[in-house]
Amino acid sequence: MDKKDFRMLIKCCFLKGKNTVEAKTWHDVEFPDTAPGKSTIKDWHAKFRRGEMSTEDDERSGRPKEMVSDENIKKIHKMVLNERKLRLNEIADTLNISTEPVHHIIHEYLDMRKLCAKWMPRELTFDQKQRRVDDSEQCLKMIKRNKPEFLRRYVTMDETWLHHFTPKSKRRSSEWTVRHDEPTPKRGKTQQSAGKFMASIFWDAHGILFIDYLEKGRTINSDYYIALLDRLNDEITENNRI
Repeated sequence: MDKKDFRMLIKCCFLKGKNTVEAKTWHDVEFPDTAPGKSTIKDWHAKFRRGEMSTEDDERSGRPKEMVSDENIKKIHKMVLNERKLRLNEIADTLNISTEPVHHIIHEYLDMRKLCAKWMPRELTFDQKQRRVDDSEQCLKMIKRNKPEFLRRYVTMDETWLHHFTPKSKRRSSEWTVRHDEPTPKRGKTQQSAGKFMASIFWDAHGILFIDYLEKGRTINSDYYIALLDRLNDEITENNRI
């Protein structure tokens, strides 16, 4: 849903008599990853109480559209990628323009917003897509420069859940028998055990570097992955994989 859809929902909550707290709670339950912020809901409720029932943006006079150029869009995007905590006035001062076109470019063209650290939706943003393109182009350059060396040093990983007991497949439990003389082998019906644990495997062209088994009760978060990468660096050094 885009911001216009959320404005309509905020208006519906207002017309139903919900206050800002009730409206915020409803949005958080229905849209846990993309719900509008508390300040946004308060601003629209204040507007509706003044009798301004339109959910469209107010017309802005004097917007310097000439400042919204492809060149400025690229410059601002690069600046924000290099320093995520930049303020609007800092960007404006660097480019020698006002903060209004900077705000417009960041929100309308780059589809970005400034947030305190929090979990974000899994949908890829423009920024995340661009970072993947940049990383892929960098890898392609390294491959073209020295493909054997790139493949020798390339490290990848995967995660998988391992059950305490995994029954054999029908094919794996088959047996050789003498045709017409021996009965068909029988096996009891079994299923995977409920107990399981996660394994993270890192490997390169020479083989497996190490396998990490997730400790029982440990939470999978950024600290866990940071510790994995630290261990990976140690393993690469110890195994002379540099």
